[in-house]
Amino acid sequence: MLAAVFPGQGSQYVGMARSLYDEFTEVRPLFEQAAEILGDDFLKLMFEGPEGLLKESKNTQPAILLHSVVGYELLKRRVTDFSPAIVMGHSLGEYSALVVAGVIDFVTALKLVRRRGELMSAAGDKHPGGMAAVLGVTTDVVESKIRELQKYGTIVVANYNSPMQTVISGEVGMIDRAIEGFKKLGVKKVVKLKVSGAFHSPLMEEASEEFAKLLDEVEFNTPKIPIIPNATGKLTRDKEELKSALKRQMRSPVLWTQSVREAKRFGIRRVIEVGPKKVLCGLINKIDA
Repeated sequence: MLAAVFPGQGSQYVGMARSLYDEFTEVRPLFEQAAEILGDDFLKLMFEGPEGLLKESKNTQPAILLHSVVGYELLKRRVTDFSPAIVMGHSLGEYSALVVAGVIDFVTALKLVRRRGELMSAAGDKHPGGMAAVLGVTTDVVESKIRELQKYGTIVVANYNSPMQTVISGEVGMIDRAIEGFKKLGVKKVVKLKVSGAFHSPLMEEASEEFAKLLDEVEFNTPKIPIIPNATGKLTRDKEELKSALKRQMRSPVLWTQSVREAKRFGIRRVIEVGPKKVLCGLINKIDA
């Protein structure tokens, strides 16, 4: 069985989706809808930059959603018997999964992720924070160190990307303190991420609460394809479970390792990554069932 997976923030690049726009006229209406909602300059920003403006969360998030949904639509139209048994996305990518599964429509998702990006950036300005990827050690080691540091300030595990890649999130000073702590433990690679805030942490609480009110106004449909939400790591076909998980997502850890294992237990043996770049397949290959 096949799963379709969708990437999150960080996969953007100047020129993204340009070739899809130029070569495949059947998906141009999706681009036109995005331009109508987000402004005439939005496609130019995706295709030509500048990179600094594209990296802003309010622009990055709808750009990646558009690229991913366009890619999926092309696969549906052009690949015989393309029929994923599961869809799932990493953080922002969960919105792409919700669109292709018919839970929310594309226009609604565009508006949601634009607002999501604005709220996350504002939260980062109000409560400065950062994130770092810890590589080459098990999740248990990372969790133990984070628990030890939490008495000094706000810091949590944000992304369980693979058994040997864990992302931490928290106050700027706490991230620096953690990096030094991991170095003393002999961890050879800890990479500070270029992000505008402490995503998937308690520092996103206010933004999460405001966004949850917006989600309450959105009607969710029963998914046509089962989804594994980030916040639970458990497969579901229940629209209320999906909404509840999405409300928590911004401040909760991304349970990617757990989600991939759940997919494999369901019987998934092949994965296609749909969207800009190819980050998730590399992580999935490192996760045992």
